[in-house]
Amino acid sequence: MLFNTIGLSKYVPRDECNLPDDLTKEIARYKPIVEGIINASVNGVFKKRTWRTLARFVDKFGSRIAGSDNLEQSIDYMVDLLKKNQLENVHTEQALVPKWVRGRESCWLISPRLEKLNILGLGSSIGTPSKGITAHAVVVESFEELQKMGKEAVEGKIVVYNEPYISYEKTVKYRGYGAIEAAKLGAVATLIRSVTPFSIDSPHTGWQHYQENVTQIPTAAISIEVAEMLHRMFQAGDDILIYLFMEARNLPPVMSRNTIAEIIGHQHPDKVVLVSGHLDSWDVGQGAMDDGGGAFISWNALALLKILGLRPRRTLRSVLWTAEEEGLVGAAAYFHDHRNDVAAFDFVMESDEGTFQPLGLSFSGSHDAGCILKEILKLMRPLNATQFATPMDGGPDIEYFTNVGIPGAALLNANERYFWYHHSQGDRMTVEDPINLDMCTALWAASAFVVADLSVDMPR
Repeated sequence: MLFNTIGLSKYVPRDECNLPDDLTKEIARYKPIVEGIINASVNGVFKKRTWRTLARFVDKFGSRIAGSDNLEQSIDYMVDLLKKNQLENVHTEQALVPKWVRGRESCWLISPRLEKLNILGLGSSIGTPSKGITAHAVVVESFEELQKMGKEAVEGKIVVYNEPYISYEKTVKYRGYGAIEAAKLGAVATLIRSVTPFSIDSPHTGWQHYQENVTQIPTAAISIEVAEMLHRMFQAGDDILIYLFMEARNLPPVMSRNTIAEIIGHQHPDKVVLVSGHLDSWDVGQGAMDDGGGAFISWNALALLKILGLRPRRTLRSVLWTAEEEGLVGAAAYFHDHRNDVAAFDFVMESDEGTFQPLGLSFSGSHDAGCILKEILKLMRPLNATQFATPMDGGPDIEYFTNVGIPGAALLNANERYFWYHHSQGDRMTVEDPINLDMCTALWAASAFVVADLSVDMPR
């Protein structure tokens, strides 16, 4: 009996699940297969393999900012590696991406005393004049405080933002739009407290925006410690004088590539279950956590299934996105190129908020698809990864698909420390744990396989 999604949607309350018995029993029959996948990843032939392959990759290439030769060389490496793992239809698809170059940068507090300040220029920022900028500073905690200060107090100054960290989603607006709001009042540069709850004098970079008809000014991140120190000085009435030097440049866009590999479905090869992470990173650290881990569980999930001889009804496709950090550029190009066959995508998955201990999946999509996923997650008890959350959180690239009604999921994991390392020099291989990566790979492979092999499509 096929899953009658129309009937279920019509008669079952939206906060309850009442799957047909045939479907519930079908999902339960995957228990031995799921246990085999988990055992192979955690205890067997695949143990620590995701960690080893990721460590080799990030140690070889380090950071991989979009537009760089290093990213393109890492993509070439991945194409060869995917082929060596006997994955199918390995290829790349082009995407035109921004090219921003950091160059040299430095910042000094000159008055009320001399101290070199750690900074990281923000992506897309322009540079300073060749001799730098020396200017007095004002310090604010919010856009509202900046507006109350007014143009007379801000013009010709460096604006320092010491915004409190509430959450990444709520606080990131200061990184994204801080330069715009300060420039409107005549500021010559901005220094923005890093969007993180924790710091050891470690600035965190990220993409920022300019606005048409608003003067572009240099902008950089500073650490929590520096932002709070400058705020205390400002409140005490000290005359704060800062020197800022940045060589940052925006160059013409260049061509990059999304990287694709598959296990072709044996019954419905034209239907696709997609698993993904992004291969690019910022130009600091190694990009091991953001998003090396997500990318490597996404292709290793397919490699694990290949070793186990598991081929689902539908095609399993791994996509390693390019230029996520600059605004989901690779994903946008991919979605545009596949817009005519978007109906073929049965389910989409992405991991982009860490690969710490897996807890389950977060989900966006129809109520009925969510009910199926909840049932599948019951099979993940050996991993203690049965949690279901909605809406999806941590799958930015696949939102192009979920926004048009295709059900999707992101990795739910114990990532309380994710923003400690995010976009900083601290995003290195030491953050990654081999056991957690094994479990994430197992959850990713098992859940993707079951969805791809079900006798029914995921309801829209």
